[in-house]
Amino acid sequence: MPGIDVLAERLSTYLGQDQVNLVRRAYYYAEQAHDGQRRRSGEPYVTHPLAVANILADMHMDHQSLMAAMLHDVIEDTGIAKEALCAQFGETVAELVDGVSKLTQMNFETKAEAQAENFQKMAMAMARDIRVILVKLADRLHNMRTLEVLSGEKRRRIAKETLEIYAPIANRLGMHNVRVEFEDLGFKAMHPMRSERIHQAVKRARGNRKELVAKIEHSLANCLAVDGIEGDVSGRQKHLYGIYKKMRGKRRAFNEIMDVYAFRIVVDKVDTCYRVLGAVHNLYKPLPGRFKDYIAIPKANGYQSLHTTLFGMHGVPIEIQIRTREMEEMANNGIAAHWLYKSNNDELPKGTHARARQWVKGVLELQQRAGNSLEFIESVKIDLFPDEVYVFTPKGKIMELPKGSTAVDFAYAVHTDVGNSCIACRINRRLAPLSEPLQSGSTVEIVSAPGARPNPAWLNFVVTGKARTHIRHALKLQRRSESVSLGERLLNKVLNSFDASLDLIPAERIQHLLAEYRLEVIEDLLEDIGLGNRMAYVVARRMLASEGEASPSHESPLAIRGTEGLVLSYAKCCTPIPGDPIVGHLSAGKGMVVHLESCRNISEVRHNPEKCIQLAWAKDVSGEFNVELRIELEHQRGLIALLASSVNAADGNIEKISMDERDGRTSVVHLVVSVHDRIHLARVIRKLRALNGVIRITRMRA
Repeated sequence: MPGIDVLAERLSTYLGQDQVNLVRRAYYYAEQAHDGQRRRSGEPYVTHPLAVANILADMHMDHQSLMAAMLHDVIEDTGIAKEALCAQFGETVAELVDGVSKLTQMNFETKAEAQAENFQKMAMAMARDIRVILVKLADRLHNMRTLEVLSGEKRRRIAKETLEIYAPIANRLGMHNVRVEFEDLGFKAMHPMRSERIHQAVKRARGNRKELVAKIEHSLANCLAVDGIEGDVSGRQKHLYGIYKKMRGKRRAFNEIMDVYAFRIVVDKVDTCYRVLGAVHNLYKPLPGRFKDYIAIPKANGYQSLHTTLFGMHGVPIEIQIRTREMEEMANNGIAAHWLYKSNNDELPKGTHARARQWVKGVLELQQRAGNSLEFIESVKIDLFPDEVYVFTPKGKIMELPKGSTAVDFAYAVHTDVGNSCIACRINRRLAPLSEPLQSGSTVEIVSAPGARPNPAWLNFVVTGKARTHIRHALKLQRRSESVSLGERLLNKVLNSFDASLDLIPAERIQHLLAEYRLEVIEDLLEDIGLGNRMAYVVARRMLASEGEASPSHESPLAIRGTEGLVLSYAKCCTPIPGDPIVGHLSAGKGMVVHLESCRNISEVRHNPEKCIQLAWAKDVSGEFNVELRIELEHQRGLIALLASSVNAADGNIEKISMDERDGRTSVVHLVVSVHDRIHLARVIRKLRALNGVIRITRMRA
């Protein structure tokens, strides 16, 4: 292992002497702090921080990151306080070390909860200073390189965590080299046999292809020379985990993947990239639909390049990437290249750095909205694996979204309020379903309406973590406000029967009851009543208990308006509609379910005031209600069309239709029709009775 002198020499090529001396000081401090400690391999512990600093030096990171790398285990393992580091090396370095230390406590076995909690810590630390995650990635990379000293179980756990979280983070930050090494080391630890077999197969395939690769490389270099273009042509090697993922994900044989020849052409400036593209398209025929311009529209992690696939000699497919030297550096080191270029060219990396910041900001926003840490990590994992589509706003701004995103994802990407109030969309100026997956190059316009609310069905098709989190958050708020409103009506209804009301109950009595139920505010109690977790009857009796046991004087039914939303549902067994005599069954967690008075399913609890409540339809009830009708009629041609036109003529709507023949002459049709109330239903039935051959119409009930 090269010592501090070798590292100092390397650092002096891009850091000032004062900064190199500060890194040296940090090393000697760490050496003293870890004195006597050894790694599992038996080496002195300080070799680990030194190796981490060497990895960061490869990326040309700044001196503060290198000092934090030297000191990253000091707080954790030696009991030295953050304040001591602050006094010695300054606040920035102490903050970085503290951030990395918090992440180092991520020693979870298989508890998803713990992993999610720690990931939240990571998001917070990254938000304060993005370098925290770079030091953490370098720390994890050295640990992955020295995994063999650990037990098999621990090795697999660390490898799984690396593949699931650290490799995607490296990818999101554009750090290709780190991601590839994470994936190959993780793959080797998780599946040693598979890794070895693919490794051997790749070695054999490369040996067989050497001649053809050299020929293609020569013809590409020749083609550039003819056009007077200077550029480096090199063969690109696919990494083991990438091959394995393609074999599994795309169900391809090893030979199919290895039959594609990949090359990279690196030139001096952007316009030369496009000249090279023209030259290689003249040399070999391009494959239609396989050209991608990531220079004009960079990937989410800041990656830029031109990609094209050609029909080479003997018809072999050749994949070519064309990029500038700066893009090559950005592609390999991603956000870390920001520090490499900081000194002499401040413009280039801003894109990647800004994108990384933007992503971290998005992660933080997800964390604040998520209901719990597991929900949060599920959302972040979705966002860590983006295969982008690029769409345009009506004003021509480019938005990048993960593959499979819909207009709802787009709406939430524009702004949370746009997502929450979205009711329809236009894709390329035509009205389209909100669930339609977006294609790259489409122009998307959102139609919104004030007062609109997110639909729970959206959760079935949205793709982005942001959309999913905000929809859930809005539904929780909506459900809460509806539960509180229903709870208040239920409680007031019971109190009215005792000649009281919520407004007349003394405040101290309510506070006493809340303390008894261990609740903070009256809204929490009303929400519990609305959701059916507490019975209004019992709560009312408790409220009135101190005022002498009251007895109910009269009980007027609770009025149902049909607009109660998520906390009120209509039983599917008896399908009640306005005009029917009804009762409400309180079901824990679901709120209130409305049944017909005569429904058999609630006959046992029908007269229990804690479970059932008398209901009536309000005068201004609105909405559409489904009813099932059973129609016996003589078999005739065009039967379904006749029934449909009759229902239509009565302003009804058929939701579902099924038919079974009883014998050659008569058929039985089951119709589910949506109507406004009993009067509307009577009108529909009258129209159906007027048809020739109708024998009997019955409304189906439980």
